[in-house]
Amino acid sequence: MNIQAAYEQWLRDFAQDEDTVADLKAIADDPKEIEDRFYTELSFGTAGMRGVLGAGMNRMNRYNVRRATKGLAQYLLRNPEQASRGVVIAYDSRRFSKEFAHDTALVLCQEGVPAYLFDALRPVPVLSFAVRHLNAIAGVVITASHNPPQYNGYKVYGEDGAQVGPEAAQGITEIIRATAYTDCTLMDEQEALDKGLLRIIGDKEVDDDYIARVKTLCIQPEMLEKEGGKLSIVYTPVHGSGNVPVRRILKEVGISNVSVVKEQELPDPAFSTVKVPNPEEPDTFTLAFKLAGEVGASVIFATDPDCDRLGVAVKKADGEWQLLTGNQIGCVLLHYILSARKKQGLLPENGAAVKSIVSTSLANRIAASFGVEMFETLTGFKFIGEKIQQFQDTGSHTFLFGFEESYGYLSSTFVRDKDGVNASMLIAEVACACQAQGITLYDYVQQIFAEYGYYVEKVVSVTLPGKEGLGKMKEIMKNLRSNHPASLAGLKVLAVRDYLTGVRTENGASAPTGLPTSDVLYFELEGGNWVCVRPSGTEPKIKLYINSNAESQPAAEALNAELRKASEELLG
Repeated sequence: MNIQAAYEQWLRDFAQDEDTVADLKAIADDPKEIEDRFYTELSFGTAGMRGVLGAGMNRMNRYNVRRATKGLAQYLLRNPEQASRGVVIAYDSRRFSKEFAHDTALVLCQEGVPAYLFDALRPVPVLSFAVRHLNAIAGVVITASHNPPQYNGYKVYGEDGAQVGPEAAQGITEIIRATAYTDCTLMDEQEALDKGLLRIIGDKEVDDDYIARVKTLCIQPEMLEKEGGKLSIVYTPVHGSGNVPVRRILKEVGISNVSVVKEQELPDPAFSTVKVPNPEEPDTFTLAFKLAGEVGASVIFATDPDCDRLGVAVKKADGEWQLLTGNQIGCVLLHYILSARKKQGLLPENGAAVKSIVSTSLANRIAASFGVEMFETLTGFKFIGEKIQQFQDTGSHTFLFGFEESYGYLSSTFVRDKDGVNASMLIAEVACACQAQGITLYDYVQQIFAEYGYYVEKVVSVTLPGKEGLGKMKEIMKNLRSNHPASLAGLKVLAVRDYLTGVRTENGASAPTGLPTSDVLYFELEGGNWVCVRPSGTEPKIKLYINSNAESQPAAEALNAELRKASEELLG
């Protein structure tokens, strides 16, 4: 079916849906917009679906949600006994999140798969926990994480509480593609309730157990209780699902002085106080900085709409605020956990930490200094979740901590995705430990650099939207594979890891990378520096990850700037 025919088919198939018809008719004289909405189907992968809201095959809407859900249901029903364990469904504060979640539940019920639907918005980590806690076979969360407000998404979790892997995603995709949009129907909600297929999860059924488990992750609870009342924190949930659980966990571990940014406290699908609801962006902290000045806070927390990411700002000695990078937060948490456990005599001999390949090499040095093995995975927290399961299945290692540079952290095994609630509690504990020593979180970061060397990491995102952008990204990656740079910023390329072919090449000799295939190129440079090129799996962007290190911060920053310039030239 060509693009125009697909457009006209949607007008016929959904003629009774006034909003969809109006949306489609509004673009009738815009062939480029019609092409963008109908040149392809919204892709479903290991990160599920994510896209701009609107009518069309390549947009997030209830028809794509229903179709994906029927594909998931049919995939699960290959084993009816397992499917009978049901699917847990959560959602965040985005536009149509609640509606998409209800549609998901009622399609599952229509297909004969029980659905557990939360009664209000919940964070990603609570969904991940609930899948395991309720012994469900799968989970779904409606969210687009930190994307702009015009986006929404649909993420699928396996029975281990981690996002589904490539094999499951492919199996679900094949069924989705064979399913007509018009074949996806909803069971009446009351009928679903009467038949026991739909179960609404209230605010006590899962949340209390989740919070209780998170509290067990405190490293020094006595110290936290003693120092917690002295620490002043400003917190912003950025209109998202972290508001209730983050405030609750901080209060229950003894952090009583928490000021919440009122303008960003309640759900707002437009995220009207920020450019994008992303704790990586300085703009997200503007209102928090103002409040922190008023209340005399020494640290600021921000979580994204689905509360799987945490951003942190710390006050320096001169009174200025410093945003910590995701890599810095990850290294602070890693160093604190390992050093505190070592002092307590509780650091296991088979301890393991896990990070993504695009996260800082500083973490490798920290782990090695404590005799802890660092494992690396592809980007995507599902791979960290897989490692946790492997450790448990084989008994080979004890998981201690995992993180990604994109502000995602985890120190538990009962959740298998990034956990902003867990991370908020831990970074508050670190801040209290620093306070007890008469230093700040910023001082702690500087102490780590002084001990291990100065590391600077930058991520450059180049947006390439639409059909043309997709073609451009493929062309860039193809050219880089056929023409590897011999050096970058005067540093020799010592080895090239091509994760698409699964081969690492050094001096003409090849060896397997040991990781699944992915469209990623990684250039190992002299001095432990590196550059990685990766098309985003959830946004129309190609990303450059630039990591440098040196004996001083100015030298590391200067080198990073040179590497950035050289790397951007690679993209043409």
